[in-house]
Amino acid sequence: MAAGAATLSLAACGAGDPSAQGGADESGKERVTVGVTVYNMSSFITEGKEGIDRYAEDNNIEILWNSANMDVSTQATQVDQYIQAGVDAIIVVPVQADTLQPQVAAAKAAEIPFLDVNATLNNEDVAGSVQPDDVAAGAQEAQMMVDELGGTGNVVILQGPLGGSGEINRGAGIDEVLAENPDMKVLAKDTANWNRDEAVNKMKNWISAFGDDIDGVISQNDDMGLGAKQALREAGMEDVPVVGIDGIEDGLNAVKNGDFIGTSLQNGTVQLPTGVAVAAAIARGENVDTELVYTMPAITADNVDDAIAHVVTERDAFLDGLSELIEGNLKTGNIAYEGLPGQEQ
Repeated sequence: MAAGAATLSLAACGAGDPSAQGGADESGKERVTVGVTVYNMSSFITEGKEGIDRYAEDNNIEILWNSANMDVSTQATQVDQYIQAGVDAIIVVPVQADTLQPQVAAAKAAEIPFLDVNATLNNEDVAGSVQPDDVAAGAQEAQMMVDELGGTGNVVILQGPLGGSGEINRGAGIDEVLAENPDMKVLAKDTANWNRDEAVNKMKNWISAFGDDIDGVISQNDDMGLGAKQALREAGMEDVPVVGIDGIEDGLNAVKNGDFIGTSLQNGTVQLPTGVAVAAAIARGENVDTELVYTMPAITADNVDDAIAHVVTERDAFLDGLSELIEGNLKTGNIAYEGLPGQEQ
């Protein structure tokens, strides 16, 4: 436990003791401390942390940060430490949906707002929730594949960690579209835990089993899709289309160079700090919508350059305007808006 507490302390971003009384900055915002624990440091989470750090710096927020490395008990311990430290709010990107019930109850008893962000906890006592519409994203990527294959073909599906809300809901959207297209057949589906290397190995096994019968790969995130593409390339199956979700830098580049037929932009640099903004507002006693949904725009060859500008090539400028963007989005309720072609504020 002592070692865990040391980890928490070392993960803090910004100066100060989380148990100390925070003062207001020049904008008049009271300093608050938010403890964050994420399922692991995927590419999506890594990009999101950069957005969190910038938003926190701009808005007098101290962030304590931990990754659970896909372990439920580790995440529970990290939340326990935040409660013991007396943070002002807690954000969890959960490993699994049906977990952390004692921690949510303990936070509520301590009057610490507890929010789930990006992946849901099945718990009615969370103080707020900032979630992607994963069902819509799964349906969107499946429809891209249906359109690419002309409604007929054999696909394999790479799933996220089984039991997580992302895997469940994206899978539901995929299943819904495939059920409407009976000439689309699923040869196999299995988890690669959002992990690129795991997806390489999984895809190699499927290539051995099904070979040229594989007409397309539907991946529930970009990292796994990139792993699948690597395995396909090594097998000389370059023409098999792949579609992903998240719009991480490598995923957007894959759309641009033709490795992916498309992705759905879940810009962690926008979504995760939006969760921090809501948590800080609750902690400060401000009025804020505590139930927000992030609807991912489709990214294809037609608009990928604009998305790349926000995620990669013009990232510094995007980060400079992030706080203003998030504050505007909280007023409209469209928390996924970032001015991409086709988006409406």
